[in-house]
Amino acid sequence: MKYIEGDILTQNGFQKGYVGITKDGIIEHGNSSAPEKPIAKGIIVPTFINAHTHIGDSFVRTKKMKLPRNVEKLVAPPNGLKYTLLETASEKEIITGMKQSIQEMIESGISSFCDFREHGINGIRQLKTALKNKKITSIILSRPHYMNYDKKEVDLLLENSDGIGLSSVSDWEYSEIEKIAKHAKQKKKKFVLHASEALREDIDAILDLKPDFLVHMIKATESDLIRAKDENIPIALCPRSNAFFHLEINLKLMKKSGVDLMLGTDNAMINTPNILEELHFLKKTTRVFSTKELLNMITYTPRKALNLDDCIQGLNWSCDVVVLERETLKPLYIPK
Repeated sequence: MKYIEGDILTQNGFQKGYVGITKDGIIEHGNSSAPEKPIAKGIIVPTFINAHTHIGDSFVRTKKMKLPRNVEKLVAPPNGLKYTLLETASEKEIITGMKQSIQEMIESGISSFCDFREHGINGIRQLKTALKNKKITSIILSRPHYMNYDKKEVDLLLENSDGIGLSSVSDWEYSEIEKIAKHAKQKKKKFVLHASEALREDIDAILDLKPDFLVHMIKATESDLIRAKDENIPIALCPRSNAFFHLEINLKLMKKSGVDLMLGTDNAMINTPNILEELHFLKKTTRVFSTKELLNMITYTPRKALNLDDCIQGLNWSCDVVVLERETLKPLYIPK
């Protein structure tokens, strides 16, 4: 038995106590000092959730290319550089890059990630191949290979994934997105899309699609954000990606609106998939959020949004935990 001790993050805030760990997971905890000398002391949190990734383009990072700092030129479908690179890359290259990103997530304390899968059914298959025998899970949000609705293709995608994750309403014919969103809901699968990233988009058109959550929303107005909050639609923020594109998030407005916020690392061609780096970036560049609020963005809030059933009973955890240094939030203990 190994013990860790400190301030335990629960859904109701921090509680002082200890956790006892074996190789099979947590088997005891308490609100006193540890029975034996702990291997680490600090802030104890559930393992992390990365709420938004595109790890299919991980291989691009190894090329050390100079990438355009423009959303449309780099990542907008179907002609962004990212899609050209994905079309010309070999399957081995793509899967190898995915495996590297997955291993990095595991080693940084991430137990699950929500991935937007490009390239239709092949993209799903590639990710599932990369995930084999890995101690991590993925919520896979697939995407049609071409930018149109095909019932047979969407049926196939939904049979093999957790839902659909699209780019913005500005990229698609709206009637095509409507069909895809309706199909996903009929199959009781998730529907998610990017929204108001580089420009503000019609919030009515977005919300009419009944998304489970939205990505970015940095050009949204205060009323847009309040509408999302009123509809109980969380937002996944990707501050390092936005900074790469010189897009600034109005974090004070986000907080004021009261909308639930999560963190994601976005395109792996730009950033590492280590969600702690996203948190450290926010902590370094803003004082808008408390430590508890930041940690909730990578633990409890995404678990609720993604319907993950671990760690939802406060101290009655069924998942591993991470220990962070109190001031720097750097990891002191990560489960192996």
